[in-house]
Amino acid sequence: MLKALQLEPEKCTGCLQCEMACSYENEGVFNPSKSRIKVFTFHDEGRFAPYTCSQCSEAWCLHACPVEAIVVNEKTGSKDVIEDICVGCKVCTIACPFGTVNYNADSGKVIKCDLCGGEPACAEACPTDAITYVDADHTGLERMRAHAAQTVSKS
Repeated sequence: MLKALQLEPEKCTGCLQCEMACSYENEGVFNPSKSRIKVFTFHDEGRFAPYTCSQCSEAWCLHACPVEAIVVNEKTGSKDVIEDICVGCKVCTIACPFGTVNYNADSGKVIKCDLCGGEPACAEACPTDAITYVDADHTGLERMRAHAAQTVSKS
């Protein structure tokens, strides 16, 4: 059974523990700028929204890579960057419509969420469960229906 990150912005407090855990897990430093998950701040509303690669089934980054450095991880379903193959051309960063594939100037390669091999540090670090690692079939349909029902009832 494949799992996926479920992001619930309404639970996010903007503590950045996810960013710190991610950067430490993947880069060995506590540095939010090196994180593969980001927390977007809506200053005027006082709200926050974590976002990262959603591991699209039609992974545009994977299809765009001219050297086939992005592959599907059979264990997790994540789209992983093979650093030894990546040439740092950044074509995948342009292909991703969500901006979740980023260039790492230190390595000259691209980085993106790989679900930490099946134990995402961001989900483990999140104190409010704004980020959870759940059955992939559970991640969005019911939430979309609930939101749609709220929108219809407000009309």
